[in-house]
Order: sequence, then C-alpha cells, then structure tokens
Amino acid sequence: MKYVQLRNDQIPPIALGTWSWGSGANSGEDVFGNQLTDEDLKPVYEAAMKAGFHLWDTAAVYGMGASETILGQFIKESDNVLISTKFTPGAQEDMEKSITESFNRLGVNYADIYWIHNPNDVEKWTNELIPLMKKGKVKHAGVSNHNLEETKLAASILEKEGLKLSAVQNHYSLLYRASEDAGIIDWCNENGVVFFSYMVLEQGALTGKYTPQNPFTPGTRRGEAFNVEVLEKLTPLLEDMNRIGEAHGVEPTQIAVAWAMAKGTVPIIGVTKSRHVDGAVAAADVELSNQEMKDLESSAKATGIEIKGAWEKEM
Repeated sequence: MKYVQLRNDQIPPIALGTWSWGSGANSGEDVFGNQLTDEDLKPVYEAAMKAGFHLWDTAAVYGMGASETILGQFIKESDNVLISTKFTPGAQEDMEKSITESFNRLGVNYADIYWIHNPNDVEKWTNELIPLMKKGKVKHAGVSNHNLEETKLAASILEKEGLKLSAVQNHYSLLYRASEDAGIIDWCNENGVVFFSYMVLEQGALTGKYTPQNPFTPGTRRGEAFNVEVLEKLTPLLEDMNRIGEAHGVEPTQIAVAWAMAKGTVPIIGVTKSRHVDGAVAAADVELSNQEMKDLESSAKATGIEIKGAWEKEM
C-alpha cells in the first residue's frame, strides 16, 4: 500500500467513511436506507484495521452524533486510529463546545483532521479553529465544500497565525469533477494540501450493483437523485467500467476508486460490510493506464449526468 503524505504524517491512500453508520437525522437510515447495528459494523471496523486502513472519516451531524458514538466504541480497542471529524456551521453554533462533544463521543482528546464542513462565514469559523489548533486539539485543519476563493481565504487566515491548511474535502467523482474544473485540485497540489474526494461512488450509483431493474430504495436521498431514468443513462459508463475492471480483475467499484486515486486524491469510501474493505484493498493496487483514464472520463461525460447534493453550490 502506498501511503500519502499529510504534512509531516503519513495516511492510507483511502479513507473510510461512516456517514452511513447509525440512525437518526442525516444518518445512514434516512440517506442510504440502512439499518445497521453495532454488531453489524464491528467486523467491518476490525477488517479495515487489520488491512491497514485506519483513517476514519465522520462528522457530528452524521446521525447527529450516532456515527461518532459507534466509532468511539470501536476505537477503544485500537492504538493507531486516525480520526477525521467535522464542525458544520449552521447546524452547530459553538465550535469549541461541538468539538468537546465530538471528543466525548469518540473517546479521544484531539482530532487528526478537523474540518469546517461548509463555507458559511469562512472568516468567522476559520478564526475559531485557530485556538483549537494552538491548544493541540486539532492536528490538521481542513475545509469541506469550499470553492477555490474560500479555500484560499481559509489558508491565508491560518497562515497569518503561523498555521497551515492541510486538507480539502469536496464531492469529486467520474460524474462530478467541479473541483478539478475550478482549479481546486491543482491549487492543492501546488500548495502541499491533500484533496479528499467524497461521494466517489456517487452513493452506490457507480458500483454496478444498482440498475434500472434493481434500483435504489425509494424515498432515500440516493433513490431520488439516482432514479431509474438516471440509472438508464449510466448504463454505458458502467459497462465500460466493468470492461476495464475485468482487465484488472476487479469490479466497477474499484475502478471508480482507482480513478480518483490516479487523479491525485484520497477517496473516502463508505464501508458497511467487510467486503467493502476487501474492495478497498483491491482498489489500492489498481493502476489504470492513460488510455483507460481517458476512456472512463469520456464515457462519464457522455452520460450527461452531474448531480450535486442539496448542500452543494457551484465551485
């Protein structure tokens, strides 16, 4: 496994997401249609740690604390876990109080990466992050869902205090390349900032599992966004992903993840089953050719599908 440099630290090339862990508001239950228990998820956590994937991405608003609580129960038995969690302006109003509550749920006293989850009032919330970094509660600062101008502003505010922006986390996939088109990924590469790509699999639409004949659960976020009509338009892309996957001995899921890695990003993939960890292991070893990259991007563009989350704005 090739590790990625995050400032002075090394991290796995793939981060594991826990948005779909737990129930309640904005959880795996109402976004993905999952109803997973701690007993379902514990083997997934153990398999991931054994495989060397020890960077876990969560947020206080995932299930309004449910995701952090479950993860916190698991990491009590581990030594080398890297924790990535978030403060969400608008949903939360007091950063220091929120991070303390996150730490209590997670059972930790600092975050390896702490993200400002959206760009509502960049100056206010970036400045709120500074004392937490100076107190050692935040090792690496990140911004999520920020455009290039907002990202640069956050970086400049931190730099005035002798601190660095370490990471950017935005929606990025074969179907949604706004951060690339806007120059954000280039800026990250030029400034030693790691770009984390979330929704690389478009919440399952790029796995090959869901088709017009086997659609998503209706009434969920992904069921509405990737309805039968959209799934029909994705069929040619999935066929190409399957063809390329067969050449590498993997499934379309691993091709989507390998593509994101080849673009210089750290994909965040949701894991709810042990086989998802096996998939991450396989994806980390896939090296796509330049022609395969071009074919994938051309096929993705031809679908005409680009779906933003309700929380996203133009990059």
